[in-house]
Amino acid sequence: MAPGVARGLAAAAGILALLAAPRAASASLGGDVSSVTVDWSRLNGVDRVVARPDGHVHEIRLPGGTIVREYLSAADVVFAVTWRGPFRPNLRQLLGGYFEVFEQEAQAARSRRPGRGPLVVRRPELVVEMGGHVRDFFGRAIALNLVPQAADAADIQY
Repeated sequence: MAPGVARGLAAAAGILALLAAPRAASASLGGDVSSVTVDWSRLNGVDRVVARPDGHVHEIRLPGGTIVREYLSAADVVFAVTWRGPFRPNLRQLLGGYFEVFEQEAQAARSRRPGRGPLVVRRPELVVEMGGHVRDFFGRAIALNLVPQAADAADIQY
């Protein structure tokens, strides 16, 4: 077989393997530092890192003006996510594996209290608070079991 053909077949096999492989959950609550890179890439944002005593925060500025902050522990695990801006970000992506729990609890909360207003979901493992109005949406999600001992959940602001 000619070297060019062999390389072409190898490249095609590599692409097929990547397409067939299961995709990891995008960075999000509970994800690691590599998932933050996936988030800012998929959200078309610009990433800035801010150091904290208990880890660091990746601040992602989205093209529409919304700012997403992903709080990482010293072990590089995302334990909280906040957002504020004119558009609500993709919550399925930001909440990752916690999204299904959030969605079920949010539907139950809305059925108990229909209408507009802030939404608060409180579970032993998860707190999500969100609200806002046109051009000013805000929220935060905290994986309570992942918050570092040195961190205070009250310090995680929109």
